[in-house]
Amino acid sequence: MKLIVGLGNPGSKYKNTRHNLGFMIIDYFLEKNNLILDKKKFNGCYLISNFNNEKYIIAKPQTYMNLSGEFVTKISSYYKIKPEDILVISDDKDQNLANFKLKNNGSSGGHNGIKNIILNLNTENFNRLKIGIGPFLKEYNLINYVLGNFSLKELEILKEKFSLYLKIIEDYLKIDFKELQEKYNGKKYQK
Repeated sequence: MKLIVGLGNPGSKYKNTRHNLGFMIIDYFLEKNNLILDKKKFNGCYLISNFNNEKYIIAKPQTYMNLSGEFVTKISSYYKIKPEDILVISDDKDQNLANFKLKNNGSSGGHNGIKNIILNLNTENFNRLKIGIGPFLKEYNLINYVLGNFSLKELEILKEKFSLYLKIIEDYLKIDFKELQEKYNGKKYQK
């Protein structure tokens, strides 16, 4: 069983903020597959579904970003999902808007949600789909930037890539992560 988690903050106040990009991708996946998160447990919302005869869980923590790891640890422990079978979708201030990177380990890169997942899972070895919200400039205030809303132009640029992110998630459910990285990481899919 695989677990796909989009990171964000709950509540309408955060709906179109940069930090909620993980939630936005999950919502798009649900909409395109006519699914809803029908379970509430571990301080999060999720559903269990099938793809290619394999069960998977797709989820949104409701803990607020900085405590995302609590939800990820509880749900993965309960369903006996290994860290290497977890895909976390998050925003990445260090990449240009809409660009992405698939990683299977590494530090948090200053992302508090990822940092908390590493702390709670006690490992850096879980899969990530990091999607750019940059360029973030040093003179910006980080908190104001990530909690700021996307402009209409930025949302337009991002939404043009949503179908690609959807394809990545679908392929994640079908193929090995290393194969997924080889297929999507690289210049072909970047702006």
